[in-house]
Amino acid sequence: MVKDNITKCSSCSVDIANSNGAVEFNCPNCGKYRFVRCKDCRTNSIKYVCTECEFEGPN
Repeated sequence: MVKDNITKCSSCSVDIANSNGAVEFNCPNCGKYRFVRCKDCRTNSIKYVCTECEFEGPN
């Protein structure tokens, strides 16, 4: 069985399908890249980087 369109966390690559506390949002700087964040990476403030403008978050 092939899995299509699985959404993975931008920081840790965990599959977030049916995951409570996960979010999806566009880059706050350029708006071109879509980030997906799992609950654990959000809670622990794990870094993410935009591939379009090199914005680094959180903070």
